[in-house]
Order: sequence, then structure tokens, then C-alpha cells
Amino acid sequence: MTSMAYNAAGGLSSMLKDGHSHHEGLDGATLRNIEAAKSLSSIVSSSLGPNGMNKLVINHLEKIIVTSDCATIVKELEIEHPAARMLCLAAQSQDSECGDGTNLTVSFAGELLSNAEDLLRMGLHTSEIILGYKKAGEKLVNDILPKLVVSRLQDPRDQAELIRVVKPVLAAKQYGFEDVLAPLVAEACLGTMSSSSSKPSVNPDSVRVAKILGGNVSQSQVIHGMVLLRGAETTITKVENAKVTVFGCGIEASATEAKGTVLMENAEDLKGYNKTEERKMEEIIKSIAETGTKLIISGGSISEMALHFIERYQMMCVKINSKWDLRRACTATNSTALVRLGPATPDEMGICDAAHVKEIGGRKVTILSQGKSAKDGCRLSTIVLRASTSSVLQDLERAIDDGVHTIKTVCRNPELVPGAGATEMALSIKIKEFGDTCPGLDQYAIRSFAKALELVPRTLAQNSGQDASAVLAALSAAHSNGKTTMGVDIDAGGSDKDGVRETGDDLVDLMATKKSAFQLSIDAAVTVLRVDQIIMAKQAGGGKPR
Repeated sequence: MTSMAYNAAGGLSSMLKDGHSHHEGLDGATLRNIEAAKSLSSIVSSSLGPNGMNKLVINHLEKIIVTSDCATIVKELEIEHPAARMLCLAAQSQDSECGDGTNLTVSFAGELLSNAEDLLRMGLHTSEIILGYKKAGEKLVNDILPKLVVSRLQDPRDQAELIRVVKPVLAAKQYGFEDVLAPLVAEACLGTMSSSSSKPSVNPDSVRVAKILGGNVSQSQVIHGMVLLRGAETTITKVENAKVTVFGCGIEASATEAKGTVLMENAEDLKGYNKTEERKMEEIIKSIAETGTKLIISGGSISEMALHFIERYQMMCVKINSKWDLRRACTATNSTALVRLGPATPDEMGICDAAHVKEIGGRKVTILSQGKSAKDGCRLSTIVLRASTSSVLQDLERAIDDGVHTIKTVCRNPELVPGAGATEMALSIKIKEFGDTCPGLDQYAIRSFAKALELVPRTLAQNSGQDASAVLAALSAAHSNGKTTMGVDIDAGGSDKDGVRETGDDLVDLMATKKSAFQLSIDAAVTVLRVDQIIMAKQAGGGKPR
């Protein structure tokens, strides 16, 4: 029986179960949390920008992932430390909201906490640092950042404009392939945009990626419709202007629930045994054919007898094993998946401009093309990706996903700011000036915030093999002279250039992405700084396997 008496002399240990652990105070909790966040930030910061390094991560399933995408890295690392997990959650929020800017979120939060550690050792209180960071954050988001907007996306339905916006995002993930991938992403997104609504929008789920091993990236293409990575079940492999019937169930005779015994007394009984089942199946397939259906899509198994009659009535049949792909096929053809075996009503049937089997890289695929028949543009676009290895294919898919999310974001907020670290440098100088006008102790925190913003141009210079101090000095001098659109020149390594360049119209970032990344970084850093005690209960279950 547990004692109800509380031993005051025993402190926290007498109050909690055996096996718990707790840390408190500046050294015990705050600095430990900062150290964990700094470690995570240092891992991902070297992957920032076009020249960022890849990480080779082997997850708990022994799957090898080679990527420079921050959201994927923090997800696959399975971080347990609660403070570092706050930065992971911030990165996941940024990834789901904007797709891009995840590395900035984690790196900037880590840099804020690193600078906070120096302030704490100087003797500042945590509350003063938090107040300073919040003041600087509000000034940055509400006042300074909107003034740095250099242009707006005039027409989201203009392919050249979309390519201009999405190219820097793809270059940061797949440097060298942006000229190939950007037109593909822009074309796929334009295909799914609604032509009737006044404000265009993109649903990232409407742009799919089909990965086919072999060939090279330049052989990738966009299909307005859906690509199924398997051939047709029938010998008929091409239909045009086809009515489509989709079955969520298999196309086969249903088995009876009760077991039965059939007694056959002569040869006639044996010959006529299957006749009834054949007649029933033929009736079903004939009734489907009479609705005008040319293409049947099945989500389950298809019996040989059913295939025989489908062939007889000159229809094409495709099998889809994945229920998610079946839903996408319904979206692409504007049809409804039936759970009964029989003819579909006109409302349940879909339509497809053309369906044909094509061989790509030695693999048969079925292409459901959609164009003129769609009431309001194509509902689904597929980018067929080609690459030499599976790890490159997966990384290209992540880059395309970020590009699609970028177009979705720019449709909502078309404002653009300078890229290549120019925005962060301009913000750093303005925040430093703001800190000089503040009278309290929080001015030190505001100056530390301004110094943390230099992380982006410094890291871009380091990752491109340049002298970071020299590049920062040249960039700071340019911005002090009013050239707020000067950024880091990542191609200047080893040359006589000073490492800075004019960003122009082609090197831009989305203001919405920057704004979201900074807000999430500040929130994550402040949340970590507010923690002064860590109490961990005893873990449930037995000991961990060695």
C-alpha cells in the first residue's frame, strides 16, 4: 500500500515514482535544451541553399534516405529530445503550410537559441531575452518585411511568371535541374487550375508524381490526367472518348457464405455445372457494355471468365490495387466507384479523352489522358519522373512537392522579396537600428536577433566554399549604401568577385514563406527558452532491448 504521507525533506524525489528524472535551473534545463536545439540546427544548416550538402539517413526500417530536404531529415531522424522536437514540429508546420523554408525555420531558431545562451551567460534574465525577441519579431513581421517587397506575381495563370517564382525553390533543392523541373511543375499546376473562378488556386493533391527508374531527368514529362504504373488486363490497350465505369470491388462471381455439396450423376450435369455462372457473368458484362462503357477500372481481382466477356464486348480493363490510386482515378475521370457489380448510372460514370498503354523505360504504364472533355480543366496532372537511381527519384519528388506548394502559396499571396540572403541582410540591419532605439535591457536581445539573421547569407557563403566573413562584410557595405537587393553570389567561389550580386527579377522568394518561417522560428525559440524545469516520468514497459 502506498504511503499517503509526503516527506518534505525528500523533495521532488519523494513525490514522484522511482525511476523518474528531473533537471532544473539554468545549467540543468535551459542550457541543456539550447544545446539540443543547436545540435539539430547544425545538422540541417549545412544543407541550406543550392550548394547545401546531402544527408544520408538510415531510419528504423533500415531504409536509406539521401536528401538535403530539412523536413525529411528531421522526420526520419526520430528525435526524442523534447526541446529539439519543438523545432521539428515547427519545421513540419512550415512544410505543410508553405512546402519551402523548413531549413530556414530550424536553422534560425537554433541560431536564436545559440545567441540567447551567450546573453544568459552575460547575466540577462530569460524574460528579458524573450521580450526582446518578441519585440524584434513583431517589428520584422509587421513593419520591416512588407517594405522589402520588390514585385508581385501579376498573373498566376502565366506559365513564364510561375516558372520565375518556382525556379529558385527548385534550385535550392536540386541545383542544376531547376531549368528542367520548373516548366514541368508550372505546366502541371496550370493544368489543374480552375478556369472559371476569378482567383486561381492549386490543390497539391491534384499534382501527382509517377517515378520510373531509368533514363535521365530531361526525359521527364507532364501528363494531363493520371498515370498507372501497370498495363491493361485485356488485349485491348487503347480507347478514345471513353465512358468509364469504376468498381471498388472485384469483377468476379461472389462466393456463397454457406458451404454446399453438388451431386453430379452423369456427364450432362458436369457439362452444365458452369453454364449458369457463365450466363450470369455475361449478363452483367453485357449490361455494362450497353451503357456505352469503353473502359472498366477495377479495385479488386478480375476473374478469367469476366475478362473473357470484357474482351468479347470490346472493352478495355485496368486493375488498380491501391485504394488511394482508385480515388485519384475517380477524381481524374469524374466518376464514382461502385461497390456493386452491375451497370453504372449516367451520374456514376466518368469520361476520359483517351486511355492507352505505353512503354516507358521498359515498363508498361496506362495513361488516362484528360483535356477537352473535362468540364473545368483537368482535375489531375501527373509528372512522369525519370532518373538513374531510386534515391535521386525520391529527392526529385520532394523538390517537385515543394514547388507545387510554392505555387499554391503564391496564388494566395503574390508578394515577392529578394532571395539569396538579401532579405535577411536587410532585415538584420533594420532590426539592429531598431535595437539602438530601445532603452531597456531587451536591446541586447534585439541586437542578438539581428545578428542571428546574418545566419542565412553566412551559411550560403560557407556552403558555396567562400570566405563567409568577407562576403558578409561586402554584403553589409552594399546594404548600408541602400542596395537592399544585393544577395550572395553562390557561383563566385574561387574567383576575384566579392561574392555579392544583384538578385534581380529571377532570384526571388515568397514573402508569405519567409513570414511563416520567421514566426514559427521565433515561437519555437521562445517556447524552449520559457522552460526552466524538465521532469520525466518513468517509462512504461520493460527494459529496452540492447
